[in-house]
Amino acid sequence: MINNEKLLEILNDWNFWQKKIETGIERKEYVDKMERYFNIGLVVSLIGIRRSGKSTLMLQFAKKMLEEKKFLPQDILYVNFEDARFLGEYSPELLGEIYETYLQNLKPGGKPLILLDEIQNVPGWEKFVNSLHERKVASIFVSGSNSHLLNSELSTVLTGRQLTLKIYPLTFAEFLIFNKIEISDQLSIVRQKAKIKELFGEYLKFGGMPKTVFLKTAEDKNTILRNYFEDIINRDLLSRFKIRQSEKLRILTKFYLTNISALMSYNKVKDFLKIPLSTVERFSEYLTTPFLLYFLPKFAYSLKEQAVNPRKVYASDLGLRNAISFSFNEDRGKLLENLVFLHLLKKEEEVYYYKTKNNLEVDFLIRKKQKIEAIIQVCVSLEKFETREREINATVSAMRELGLKKALILTESEEDSVGMESGEIVVMPVWRWLLQ
Repeated sequence: MINNEKLLEILNDWNFWQKKIETGIERKEYVDKMERYFNIGLVVSLIGIRRSGKSTLMLQFAKKMLEEKKFLPQDILYVNFEDARFLGEYSPELLGEIYETYLQNLKPGGKPLILLDEIQNVPGWEKFVNSLHERKVASIFVSGSNSHLLNSELSTVLTGRQLTLKIYPLTFAEFLIFNKIEISDQLSIVRQKAKIKELFGEYLKFGGMPKTVFLKTAEDKNTILRNYFEDIINRDLLSRFKIRQSEKLRILTKFYLTNISALMSYNKVKDFLKIPLSTVERFSEYLTTPFLLYFLPKFAYSLKEQAVNPRKVYASDLGLRNAISFSFNEDRGKLLENLVFLHLLKKEEEVYYYKTKNNLEVDFLIRKKQKIEAIIQVCVSLEKFETREREINATVSAMRELGLKKALILTESEEDSVGMESGEIVVMPVWRWLLQ
């Protein structure tokens, strides 16, 4: 067990007790939502892919609480459980030691704010958190990079006592802010259009992991993204699930990331990679738990029909995908579609892909409160006649079947409006749609 003096030294390095802590560019939407959740009085869990900014958001929230004078520095405790100085000595006893060391040395004046970062590293953490919450002695935020761990165990131990906030890599609007481009109105978009389009190309290639924005060269960006990928594979998958067939997991992961936006069935993957069906099924499920991949079902009113149809696969971050997959330029349509999916995901839309009765595919169908709200088709360009005919035919067929008067086709750079007797198809660049 680490002695109290060493614990205090570690904690002091991370906290605002005696110095200012660098918290980077504020992601205001998240920080404001954290404050709203804090005011409700439940345990708040931040979950999302590793390196998406959860730690920084916790520190940004702590800073906001200090600036608003809701807490004094000694009333806030932040603990980073990825600090190597903990030497892997993670246990419920460690949590107790940290808490007692904090109380004895900082003597918080009231109900402290406690932020426990990457808490999944500590076995038994949920009982410790529940105890503090039940006794009403602290306001608690926890974060983790594993959906299964936090969702299953929090829901069991903290039923009705917790709120979950999903953290994603930077949106395109946030990416622009990180690149010192402010979008306040339509005029600001027009004025900076050339720079925005240039940065969109960079976003499409290197994704939205916050730290990559500040790296100067493509080589540096790809190096850190490959390191992130290895961290996810080794720490969130191989270690957590005790996987011995590491090479099969890597092959499957790279196969999925190379084939984003494509329809996938487990049988198809099994036959292509020569991996047993049971392994494909198990590993595919594992890959969703650290938010590395998402699988999108086909729209159907029957859950059974949804389950038996292939799903479309999407990457959580295009930078990660491009750093370890086998292609880029020839995949621009797939990349654009993946970006649209991620934007819909962040907006918490209920989204599916759709197949018309004559087997034409529409990329996204959005449903709200059991009502089909919209359909979106994505392609690089409508300039070629055969592409335009294919995309518009699929969109029109879906509009008729679903009773929609309006639809959206997103492209890389084109803007248009296609009028017809039954309604209208709006054509818009993806980058502009992302900024709406």
